[in-house]
Amino acid sequence: FASKHPKGEVLGDKAQLMYKHRKALNATDAQIYDAFDKAFTEDLDNFKSPQGLYTYFSLVVDLYDAGKKTAQQMFDKYDDVNDKIEVEVEKASQQLNKLNAKEESGQALTKKEGRYKTFYERTLEAYDQISSSMDSKLGERANCEVLIPLYQKDFEEFKNDATWLQRAMNRMYAKECTDDPMFVKVVQQKNTLEPNASTAYYLGILKDKEGNSSEALKYYNQSISLETDDIKKARLNKKIGEKFYRSGNYSRARQYYREALKLNPSDGSPYLRIAAMYAKSANNCGDTNFNKRAVFWLAADEARKAGRVDPRLRKAAAQTAANYEAKAPTKSEIFTEGNKGQTIRIGCWIGSSVVVPSN
Repeated sequence: FASKHPKGEVLGDKAQLMYKHRKALNATDAQIYDAFDKAFTEDLDNFKSPQGLYTYFSLVVDLYDAGKKTAQQMFDKYDDVNDKIEVEVEKASQQLNKLNAKEESGQALTKKEGRYKTFYERTLEAYDQISSSMDSKLGERANCEVLIPLYQKDFEEFKNDATWLQRAMNRMYAKECTDDPMFVKVVQQKNTLEPNASTAYYLGILKDKEGNSSEALKYYNQSISLETDDIKKARLNKKIGEKFYRSGNYSRARQYYREALKLNPSDGSPYLRIAAMYAKSANNCGDTNFNKRAVFWLAADEARKAGRVDPRLRKAAAQTAANYEAKAPTKSEIFTEGNKGQTIRIGCWIGSSVVVPSN
């Protein structure tokens, strides 16, 4: 019984039931929080219910609002739960990538593998939803006006604590507080104490802000080479791709997005970004009106790939692909051009080709 239902799972389920029936039990937020905390601290490995983890975090925010937890305690719990989610997402992604690779190679999955694939897909979807819900719940309680004074106050006490520095950097970055001198101070201190992939990435951001893009790129690439974990390396490639996407350097962005896809094929979001870049470039990448709009077929293809590999994006990918298809040449235009089934070369940075649909 014990091995089938580990302690963390049992304690987490009990705490969730306590939360569900809190009125009948006359249970306070603090009592329910303590019940979840017991599961989290005594058997973290087996406390992995997405719903339980969200409720646990949600309660600490409610306790903060009631003046029973400090801002630091609330932020620490956000990081604790977020770290746990990252671990579980990584495990599920690695397993899903293996099954996807088997299918891609033309081999059929066994019934058992098919069930596992569905399980891992749903797991990723659930963790994705609670991550968004946690950020919504935290909301304005974690804006720069709250974070910066807190870090200024605590810096001297924690400046030799690598975990504190790492979490402070991550949170300031997530909340776009990177223009504040406190961000620079924390990044430099963490880099002195314990340089890693994150510090290299954040140093790249600082160089970018100084307008030194070649130094920034050096740091970004260094951050990738310092990271040994494929899923985390994929995230870094995505982040760097995002920076180039926002600055309009689509060719460079695609390079990093494609690398992210190689490292973590079950995350389809880079396909949607590549599709968006193709769509935005349609006007500059064709020599005739027809050929310019043919770029939308290419964009739709990329969008559909996102839905194929990532169930979390299935709906968004289908809508996006349909939107691009609507902007591509119509059947009557294809008939007028007389180029059904022909291959059109797409120039500029895209450097690809697309076949004109035959039906």
